[in-house]
Amino acid sequence: MTHPADMTSTELARAVVSALVGAGVREVVVAPGSRNAPLSFAAFDAAEAGLVRLHTRIDERSAGFLALGLTKVGSQAAVICTSGTAVANLHPAMLEAAHAGVRLVAVTADRPARLRGTGANQTTDQVGIFGPLVPYVDLGPADRDVARTALGLGGGPLHLNVQLDEPLVPSDRWDPSSVVELVETASRKGPRAPEISGAVIVQGPRTVVVAGDDAGPPARVLAEQGRWPLLAEPTSGSRTGDAAIRTYRLLLGGPLGEEIERVVVFGHPTLSRPVTRLLQREQVEVLSVASRGAWRERPFPVAAHLDARLDARLDARLDAWPEVEDADDSDWFDRWKAADAETGNALDRLLAAEGEVTPYAVAGAVARALPAGGLLVVGASNPVRDLDLMVPRYDVGTRRKTIANRGLSGIDGTVSTAIGAALGRDSTRSFALLGDVTFLHDVNGLVHDAHDPEPDLTIVVVNDDGGSIFATLEQGASAHADRFDRLFGTPHGVDLAALCAATRTPHWRVESLPELEQALASPNGGIEVVEVRVRRDNRRELDQRIRALAQQ
Repeated sequence: MTHPADMTSTELARAVVSALVGAGVREVVVAPGSRNAPLSFAAFDAAEAGLVRLHTRIDERSAGFLALGLTKVGSQAAVICTSGTAVANLHPAMLEAAHAGVRLVAVTADRPARLRGTGANQTTDQVGIFGPLVPYVDLGPADRDVARTALGLGGGPLHLNVQLDEPLVPSDRWDPSSVVELVETASRKGPRAPEISGAVIVQGPRTVVVAGDDAGPPARVLAEQGRWPLLAEPTSGSRTGDAAIRTYRLLLGGPLGEEIERVVVFGHPTLSRPVTRLLQREQVEVLSVASRGAWRERPFPVAAHLDARLDARLDARLDAWPEVEDADDSDWFDRWKAADAETGNALDRLLAAEGEVTPYAVAGAVARALPAGGLLVVGASNPVRDLDLMVPRYDVGTRRKTIANRGLSGIDGTVSTAIGAALGRDSTRSFALLGDVTFLHDVNGLVHDAHDPEPDLTIVVVNDDGGSIFATLEQGASAHADRFDRLFGTPHGVDLAALCAATRTPHWRVESLPELEQALASPNGGIEVVEVRVRRDNRRELDQRIRALAQQ
């Protein structure tokens, strides 16, 4: 029996979309389905009223990562899908959002409560389906204000599971003008972020600053204050200014790395084993500034948390970041700078002498082509590590933004993430740098409705016909050569030009570094793919020669 206060599915869907807009959501990604039709109609009407921008995708996994990309560059985004396996396809994007501390909202349609546990078509247990890391709210027809309350809470991903009963199609068009008041007052109604006091770090031990993913400018500022080497990953948001050490990954394996006595860690460092080993050394004191994400605990011993009261799952802010009492007046920083210059020059000479395009050369070309105000989305595995050694020393304040899905460091949905990020940020130029396996893993991201907004985005695919990242790891040792390709290298032989043609995506295949530089300098507009073929058979040997540079 229907309670007098119960809403129809159309009314409930409109209330949910009103709550999204009131909470600041301005981008809505919809994957088509029957059960989510009331939500889709409501989102369309909100878009027609200019309250949100609407995107549609036929693949829920791509839809989730498109919304993630929009959110990672500062837009508020929600993804809407139907029931059943459609919901499960959002799980990778929601997990990435949880571990990266990103406010992605998943709105999933569900059958009414009376059909749960009955074997009804396309019905499973969706309540809490994303696990303990993603808070959820199960919305029934009587829950008028629950969605608005849930959306007003702190950061991180959120799952709104909406029970929708027939009829699923509205009888009228919706004028969401009543939402405008929520739009104007949302910023005043939100909870105040807690203020956390910073710490003062004294000089003494030989110190470096490690800036992992999403560390932000405070890592650079601290390194400059202390005259300490800054070991910053390319997606840290810190890799600018004079303190940044380009070849830190190589130098950590040499004599300078052995002299380190203290590390101050910002962000989420996951990129290199030399940094991981440094943070786990017993004789090294680690001071930590919490990163965003689901888990506060660091995977290495921490001597002191510089912001012990900061809950990394909330939108907390520091009113005073850690500071340095006095600048280091020893030759510590100067020695790192000199070694970095010497090793960097040696690396450039080594790559120039190769006589063919290497993955490192591709990463360097993309990094140099990124203009002030530009955006670069970089894929997992080798591309982000290649970029790490090749990023030039950018000037402070030039608004270059480099992002990656480093919460879980997966290759899932990277094409869609890049498209979302390019749509969500007002950039002078947008690039994506991906490996071929990463590109193939989300080639569905190139499929979109002709009416959907499309960014100007150049996707550079470094194609070595397989998984060369494993060639650099233990699996790539000669003892496993007879099984390597079948288990790890996985050569696919895919014709990327034909694949792009199937989605009407412009494709260039370049054979040399000058051709690549020309392609990067001459965008055609819209989404385009630039393919660069490189060798995989010499990847392990090339990396060994590069690592040896710091020992010379």
